[in-house]
Amino acid sequence: MTAAADPAPVFALRRVSKRFGPVVANDAISLALLPGEIHGLLGENGAGKTTLLNLLAGTVQPDTGQILREGSPIKIASPATARRCGIGVVHQHFALVPTLTLAENALLGGPERFPNPAAAGRRLAILLDDLGFDLRPDVPVGRLSLGQRQRAEIARALFHRPRLLLLDEPTAALAPVEVDPFFALLRRLAAAGPAVLLITHKLPEALAVCDRITVLRHGRLIGTLAPNALADRRAAEDRLLEWMFGAVPAPPPPRPPDGASDGEPLVSLRDIVVDNDQGGRAVHDLSLDLSPGQIVGIAGVDGNGQRELAEALAGQRPLAGGRIDVAGRRLDAGVARHAAAGISYLSDERLGEAIAPGLSVAVNLASKAIAQRRAPFVCGPWLDRSAVAGWARQRLIALDVRPRQLDLPAARLSGGNLQKLLVARELALAPRLLVAKEPTAGLDLRTARAVAALLRDHAAAGNALLIFASDLDELLALADPIGVMVGGRLVALFPRAAADRTTLGRLMTGAGPSPIAVPVPA
Repeated sequence: MTAAADPAPVFALRRVSKRFGPVVANDAISLALLPGEIHGLLGENGAGKTTLLNLLAGTVQPDTGQILREGSPIKIASPATARRCGIGVVHQHFALVPTLTLAENALLGGPERFPNPAAAGRRLAILLDDLGFDLRPDVPVGRLSLGQRQRAEIARALFHRPRLLLLDEPTAALAPVEVDPFFALLRRLAAAGPAVLLITHKLPEALAVCDRITVLRHGRLIGTLAPNALADRRAAEDRLLEWMFGAVPAPPPPRPPDGASDGEPLVSLRDIVVDNDQGGRAVHDLSLDLSPGQIVGIAGVDGNGQRELAEALAGQRPLAGGRIDVAGRRLDAGVARHAAAGISYLSDERLGEAIAPGLSVAVNLASKAIAQRRAPFVCGPWLDRSAVAGWARQRLIALDVRPRQLDLPAARLSGGNLQKLLVARELALAPRLLVAKEPTAGLDLRTARAVAALLRDHAAAGNALLIFASDLDELLALADPIGVMVGGRLVALFPRAAADRTTLGRLMTGAGPSPIAVPVPA
């Protein structure tokens, strides 16, 4: 008895190539997306995954090759064309209009010439309830937190009932306890007939939810594992890692000993109160000590005051109450004063806030060192551009940022390579306290481990780190102690030995008790 043949693809790529100047992002890629299947797309940073997604989304056009819908060649000339073709997209960088409501965003680019906003709001409310997302259709998107915007993007993509759903790192801003329900939703969606293309750097997630997994490396398709090859998870994982990196990456080093807490703290937060942009209270009476050599992790669903606290530590947002002490001295407000005290902030907002997209990679990398006059290439009013280039090139090589064209606009880098550039820029300042939001988000396994090693080395040199992350595996591998923020309050603080994913995950969503396992400073 022969196995049943695969169904005809909903969409397919036939030897599609895309080049950006000298960089070949996609090289003669052929790929079939089948109805009713979740197809995973893996690859290290800069492998060409997002470019492939953008070709299907109509954001960029292929140089050669064809895109087919149900066997017929089509030209996806724009995102509007993609939507009319039945393609829904959730991008890694959000594309919602902040001044419009979620319902109004869902209607943008839809097939109806004269949409009914009231009817759309009712249908969207039903969809949000089915998704389990605590969102209202009539709330302006600009009022939503980062995690809520992620959910809003997913809801908007599903609103038009796509035949192909493209997802670029869709779980990045979801709490751990929200991931399994979201994957259950994807399975229900695929079972109804559409194809799903899932881009992720999280190999366990891909193995848990995908029916097929394809790997790209340096713009080329290396291979695809079919369902029967995914049955043996261990063998499949080893094969995928070899395809992604050329070999199975070495395991991470043993976790360092528990962070020191004796002696004078390097940075002390006392009764910190911070307001949000709407004038409401974002952080409530938060106290915390950070000692030299210590990495303190804060878990939490985005929107619980993490951003406002990080910005207050960086001097970007004023305190509404409390004080920050550095080495026993009270710190006055202001970005320049906080930077001079050795506090640096690694934001998770890559484009626009943290990066100047139109400026070169070299200038973006050196910008803070130039502004703070920290680097040897600044002499009086003059800037030695050749020294900048040499300094930047060393750091690009150290973190394997690709492509290594110093004059390339930063906007041309993939999301993961942008993150590597940001990490390199902040660590180049040798800050006494590095405040980092999601420092390994969007990074492939090998690069995430390299960044984690750099962060450990920075702490080992006598500095302190405060890491905000929703990825509990990241915090459990790096931090001690680990706290949880809910509603702007530090509701728990555990020594790493007492922390586990289940307890932290339940606390993040308010589903568990709130013990303070490590005393919070009075």
